[in-house]
Amino acid sequence: MLRLPYAACAADATVAYRDGQALDNRRFRACTAAWHDFLAARPGRKFALFINDSFDFSTALYGAWLAGKTVYLPGDALHATCVSLSAGVDGFLGDFDAEWSPLTLPPTLPLTLPISQSDAGVSDTPALVQTLDPDFDGLVVYTSGSSGDAQAIPKRLSQLASEVATLEQLFGAGLGDADVLATVSHQHIYGLLFKVLWPLAAQRPLHVRSAAFLEELLPHMRSRPCLLVSSPAHLKRFPDRAIDVADSAMQLRAVFSSGGPLSAEAAEATRALLGVAPIEIYGSSETGGIAARSRDEPNPGSDNDSWTPMPGVQWRVDAADGLLEVRSPHLRDTRWLRMADRAAVASAADGQTRFVLQGRADRIVKLEEKRISLDAMERGLCASPLVTEARVVLHASGKTRTGMAAFVVLSDSGRAILNGDGKPALDRQLRALLAAAVEAIALPRRWRYLDRFPVNAQGKTTQAELSALLASAPARPTMPEIASLQRGPGEDPHRVELALRIPADLLYFDGHFGDTPILPGVVQLDWAIAFGRRYFDMPPLFGGVHALKFQQVIAPESTVMLELQYDAAKTSLSFRMHSAAGQHASGRIAFVPAVAAVQAVQAASAAAPKAKAGSHV
Repeated sequence: MLRLPYAACAADATVAYRDGQALDNRRFRACTAAWHDFLAARPGRKFALFINDSFDFSTALYGAWLAGKTVYLPGDALHATCVSLSAGVDGFLGDFDAEWSPLTLPPTLPLTLPISQSDAGVSDTPALVQTLDPDFDGLVVYTSGSSGDAQAIPKRLSQLASEVATLEQLFGAGLGDADVLATVSHQHIYGLLFKVLWPLAAQRPLHVRSAAFLEELLPHMRSRPCLLVSSPAHLKRFPDRAIDVADSAMQLRAVFSSGGPLSAEAAEATRALLGVAPIEIYGSSETGGIAARSRDEPNPGSDNDSWTPMPGVQWRVDAADGLLEVRSPHLRDTRWLRMADRAAVASAADGQTRFVLQGRADRIVKLEEKRISLDAMERGLCASPLVTEARVVLHASGKTRTGMAAFVVLSDSGRAILNGDGKPALDRQLRALLAAAVEAIALPRRWRYLDRFPVNAQGKTTQAELSALLASAPARPTMPEIASLQRGPGEDPHRVELALRIPADLLYFDGHFGDTPILPGVVQLDWAIAFGRRYFDMPPLFGGVHALKFQQVIAPESTVMLELQYDAAKTSLSFRMHSAAGQHASGRIAFVPAVAAVQAVQAASAAAPKAKAGSHV
């Protein structure tokens, strides 16, 4: 039988940190018990769980397990994901949209329990004296299989416990009591294991909020011993030595990376920056962890590129097609599982047999560590009456930017929209079609509309031929898309509010900055003036800008509100950009009326001879 984490620990033992505040075992047990009692009283055994806060997620997860509920773990809360879940679950828990009537804990004592309160009435709660059945199917995770269809992967608690034990066996001695920092979400199997289940089992405090930038992590790295759970998408975005992090104050004991391939260059850059080489984990939702590697030295092509299987993991390479097959205690049974990755045997200098990976064999691609089915995207497009054929490819634009490109053969109705409303309108319509089922990072940035697909001598359309078509693609957008327009109260003609969608392929993201593009401030100012001229009768000449502030960055695919207020008497335009993240920019732009401009020019002309005569010019 499996025990609840921290079952034998003191009530004041620190389980997690939230915004610098310690959350102790007393609160963990109380919240877990509250979830147990809440769910035990509800009908149904299958519940989808999506909570961003890792501590709240953990207590809901263990409370559900103790109540005998199977937890379905979606990677996101998109509408299409919830529609799919709704057919198989009895309810939704946590941070889902109101449409799905998500269940949350009522404001009872456990959630408002002061940290200093005694243990009375908590330690003897029935939920906390129960153990967990290792054969219980406690978890269902989702992934995309080689066919492109989402697959539900059930997990027994014994599988999860086995993997946690393996991780502690491999890495625990070097970590000690290190805090757990993360840039990844626990809503995927990697984050779930490394950010929640393993830290709780090993009694290492976890930080409940994921961080996106190195600047957010540095204070924690310098204050206490810690480890970092990250991914290639985040590690390759970390700055170089422009930020001095390799100093004696650093207490970073390990960096883990999974979710996609980490290049040798990125691994070496991380080692140089943080002082430790990343430990890369290879696995899948089906298999859990399979192998690990750490490239301690920048030596591509050596043993650094090969993978060492985890304890208990058996592997082989199919001689016919080169596909990797594995058998593991982390799997549901003892049968060999065929992977979608090609591999080759690599004998290391120490005599241990390892393997190297040689690419995927299906049409599942990874973009920013998100598994994306090209087949599923194409089926989604072809379901539209506007489309007869579609191909989606992963396309590299420049040295570092990678995104999706869609090639579409239109139906007569689709061609009518293209000819009548224009390409941007059709782009938006097809992107909206995919948006409910595909995460924003995977939405195509480039769209080409064809009469027919190009074919080679064998009658096949190759990616190279499609990519060549992008060389003559129409110019990329330089303006945002207007999602909605609202006039001021009482139809005030001097005030307007716009909802602006920022296209992922906006021209101005190039070079600003690398793999982490943000909208330049000068572009935001230019947009304020351009939209001001569109909706107000403003003077022709720019006079200056005052009180200009840029508070938060604007990223691709963002939706921001632009408020414009024009003061005709002062010929000035005030603007403010904001979103759910807070205020992004604000300022006041002055304009020069035509009469005043003419008078200024005349005055300058009249003064010119005097200035010349003074011989000081």
